[in-house]
Amino acid sequence: MEYTILSHFDIRPGTLTLWRAVRAPGTEWTTDARPLTCAHERYHRHFDATDPRPGRGRWIGTIFEMDAPFDARAVRDLVWAWHARHEGLRTTVAPGPEPSRLTCEALDVDVVHERVPGVESSTALNDYLCDALEQRLSPLVWPHVLIATVEHRANGDFTVLVAADHSVMDAYSQVLIVTELRTLYRALLDGTGLPHADTFASPADYAAVERQAAAALTEQCAATEVWRAFLSSAEGRFPRFASSVAAVDAAEGQAQTSVSRWLLTDAESAAAERAAAERGHRATTTIFAALALASCRLTGAPEFRTIMPVATRPHRRWAESMGWFVNIVPLAIPVAADATYPDALAAADAALRSAKAATLAPAERILDLLDVDDRPRFAVSYVDIRRLPDHELITGLRGRALRADSYSGDEVYFWVVRAAEGLNVSARFPAAYPAAVVQRFIDEFTAILREFGAATTPEPTLRVMSGQGAA
Repeated sequence: MEYTILSHFDIRPGTLTLWRAVRAPGTEWTTDARPLTCAHERYHRHFDATDPRPGRGRWIGTIFEMDAPFDARAVRDLVWAWHARHEGLRTTVAPGPEPSRLTCEALDVDVVHERVPGVESSTALNDYLCDALEQRLSPLVWPHVLIATVEHRANGDFTVLVAADHSVMDAYSQVLIVTELRTLYRALLDGTGLPHADTFASPADYAAVERQAAAALTEQCAATEVWRAFLSSAEGRFPRFASSVAAVDAAEGQAQTSVSRWLLTDAESAAAERAAAERGHRATTTIFAALALASCRLTGAPEFRTIMPVATRPHRRWAESMGWFVNIVPLAIPVAADATYPDALAAADAALRSAKAATLAPAERILDLLDVDDRPRFAVSYVDIRRLPDHELITGLRGRALRADSYSGDEVYFWVVRAAEGLNVSARFPAAYPAAVVQRFIDEFTAILREFGAATTPEPTLRVMSGQGAA
């Protein structure tokens, strides 16, 4: 499953309808004492309420093709059932100087739709939706989710796009959407019930747990020490992708360059993973070791430094929840000029183990304790979606995780995804930044993994078979 921007997805022509939740007449929001997470509160405080395009550079989502006929009534019921299941979609933030939570009950939700005439070609659909999502999605205005369907009458199926403000959705949620909505929709069409599950707990309950963890942090605790050591070596500054990034024109008003590439086949990825496993290392270590070695070879820097987003669903009751369950941890991997890939594996393993102490410690609170006023500008995420049930079905439905076009003039982000098909990388970087530099880094990273896997894969043994050959 690729992580890409909407304009890189070819939506098949069809009839466009937008769907959104509204509060039923006569209902009101309920003041909710459960807090916002540290990241959600900071996100809200730093948001410009006067921005005419609140979703610009902020929304995320999922798109896939539903392998079932379009039924408007069933789609309407699907949108309602999905909101009823996930309290995180029925919560918002009260306006005022101190952000606080508001929620509503499932029965307080209604669903409205808007047919959009004259927008049917692939290009027109893409342009319209990119514009609509930037205008309509906001952390300040509920609903924080907008759903679009594109009915393909000639094929008897339809495309589904789910887009949300980041405050109510994370990358893991994006992947879960495909199979969840497909299962719900088929049940609605068939008139069958869904088995009860205890894996859809509210992110508002998680926020209370996260706040308790934040309150327990001190300036001397292990998680704070991880961050202090990382930042103090760079005078309190977050890492950049390369020293030359700061030298290019900012180009803040121009959309970043976005790429998505398949790097290795499943067999090539498995070979590198197997070679690392023989040395006692996980797939995550394999990826970050190759990134660190590639950086060292291309820049000569003795240490690969980045920020790594990590999932923070602390219990299985949040396993399938829609919400924002993400933290960041610092990663510093030392690599000598003459280092081999096994050397990089050992260094990456040590760095990942060190960062583990900060996984469930809210970074926002730690950065406050350390009085840090810088922000992340270079991050690398690694996800293995093969761990998810029905991951091959997602590929069959053309499922893609989506992110909004970013307009940052100094951020570089990489998302590395291990899927059944192999290894994919998605990246975004400033429009003014030389694409060749990023390409060289990706190529070197790929070559390291491929060479390591090939060097440790035994040659096939030729066996002479007696008797008749296979027909």
